Amino acid sequence: MSTSDTSVHRQIVVEAPVERAFSVFVERFGAIKPPDHNMLPVALVDTVLEPRVGGQVYDVGVDGSECHWARVLAYEPPHRLVISWDFTPQFQIETDLARTSEVEIRFVSETPERTRVELEHRHLERHGEGWEGMRDVVDTAEGWQEYMERFAALVADEPASVEGQ
Repeated sequence: MSTSDTSVHRQIVVEAPVERAFSVFVERFGAIKPPDHNMLPVALVDTVLEPRVGGQVYDVGVDGSECHWARVLAYEPPHRLVISWDFTPQFQIETDLARTSEVEIRFVSETPERTRVELEHRHLERHGEGWEGMRDVVDTAEGWQEYMERFAALVADEPASVEGQ
């Protein structure tokens, strides 16, 4: 089994300085994550990414309920973010942390006004039996590709929203 078999890679280039690209990704993660990617029995109000090592990534429902589905493993602004992927191959919450994978997002400055964002979802084999199906789902246009496209659209549509922060 090669690394490429157990990982999914995506990248996109956005017209924004690296600091802005990173902050938009972290601060607006709820706008990046598709609202139909939801395990709660109610509609989502937001998805929160707590910006610190040990922070949580969780969905908040219209009724105030929460679904915690990832942990922040590395937080290195403005260049790197790593979160866990705490799901089973059946897309239920995984409580055995040894059976979770990692999603690393790297922000690479190509020019002062252009950033390449590289996403690697790795160690998918840790999920155990059925992990290949999970890989196949996150490797589709409705998987990580959709997140990257929503992120790029958000950066393009809101060029001044994070500039002064």
